[in-house]
Amino acid sequence: MNPIALIAEDEPLLAEHLKSELQQLWPELALLPIAPHGQAAVDLALARRPSLCFLDIRMPGLSGLEAAAALAEDWPDDTPFPLLVFVTAFDQYALQAFEHAAVDYVLKPVQRERLAQTVARLKQALAQRQASASPPLDATLAQLRQLLAPASGVALAPAPAVPRLRLLQVSQGSSIQMVPVEDVLFFEAADKYVRVVTAQKEHLMRLSLRELLPQLDTELFWQVHRGTVVKAAAIERAVRDEQGKLTLHLRAHPEKLGVSRLYAHLFRGL
Repeated sequence: MNPIALIAEDEPLLAEHLKSELQQLWPELALLPIAPHGQAAVDLALARRPSLCFLDIRMPGLSGLEAAAALAEDWPDDTPFPLLVFVTAFDQYALQAFEHAAVDYVLKPVQRERLAQTVARLKQALAQRQASASPPLDATLAQLRQLLAPASGVALAPAPAVPRLRLLQVSQGSSIQMVPVEDVLFFEAADKYVRVVTAQKEHLMRLSLRELLPQLDTELFWQVHRGTVVKAAAIERAVRDEQGKLTLHLRAHPEKLGVSRLYAHLFRGL
């Protein structure tokens, strides 16, 4: 069976160029329709389950890294996770982070000689997969955690230091309620809002979880899913089911929170 590849790129000319080069370097490779943004890449990959994904780092909505993380969280257990190649225009400092994390990358505009090296590596990796049992997802998850970490050097834009949030200003009709961050049990992404849940009530804030995360103390608040951040001290216990999936039970709230594969390492004691 021929391998299947997905290209996610929001610039049509660059996407078509990469597609054309791949078709010439790897004629037997089947190419899915080009995904014009991160969420489209996630949806198409989950539906068609490609062998390879070429993900542009800068895309509308989900970035290439965020799309890869979303795939890792939702990928079915019965299918090998696709090999990932990041397409980037970043400088050498950022590229060192990709090399250190042992994932492949190509620079834009894509050069045939460099892409040929990537194709050779991908063919070798696919051959190794076929010759042995499907490799565990753990290695890919570790790579993605490293790339998504603020210290990785792979920043989508220069990020100045952001002061830690101590107080949230939440609209309540015609008034503004002040909510101490220490009172929050968890934050949950909800479309264009973030759901803020305390022991007594919940609020909606009009901002994204991506905007909120840099302002939180990561020692106090743990991200456990791409759409959920929980106060570590609010966790009463983590329960693993027969499939190995983790669910968090909180001390002061009946709602249970799922932990994705990408963040399950936080609960290694289980």
